[in-house]
Amino acid sequence: MAIESPAAEPATPWQHNLARLGLSLPEVAAPVAAYIPAVRTGSLVYTSGQLPFVSGALSATGKVGAEVSLEQAAEAARLCALNALAAVHDLVGLDEVVRIVKVVGFVASAPGFSDQPLVINGASELLGEVFGAAGTHARSAVGVSELPKNTPVEVELIAEVR
Repeated sequence: MAIESPAAEPATPWQHNLARLGLSLPEVAAPVAAYIPAVRTGSLVYTSGQLPFVSGALSATGKVGAEVSLEQAAEAARLCALNALAAVHDLVGLDEVVRIVKVVGFVASAPGFSDQPLVINGASELLGEVFGAAGTHARSAVGVSELPKNTPVEVELIAEVR
């Protein structure tokens, strides 16, 4: 008589959505200074600013509007959001996310570059694709002269959790 293996646990909607996008959660990026990737207080999780690391290397460097194109920067913002989700998942698990409350994005901008909101759309759109309506959020998109490690984008988020 054959032994039946237990049925695999069904994937949650965020897992289905990541798989549909061809993405998976990366390992949590190691802090580059004296901080932790995420902290919970009450029903909120705050992430530290996340850089667009892929396997320990930045996906791009330089200023947006000079060395980095708008499209490259939006993709970097998407990677930052994915890294932020990894930090949330490592702390509490993405199954506990009720909604994304706020996103703050920083864009290292060349003089005259003023499309910071379009850059941070990369992060916002990913969160909507992963969580649907629960991924819609309040947001700030700020142009700055420099960011750590010469990265073009940094993103942090606040998530409400159960």
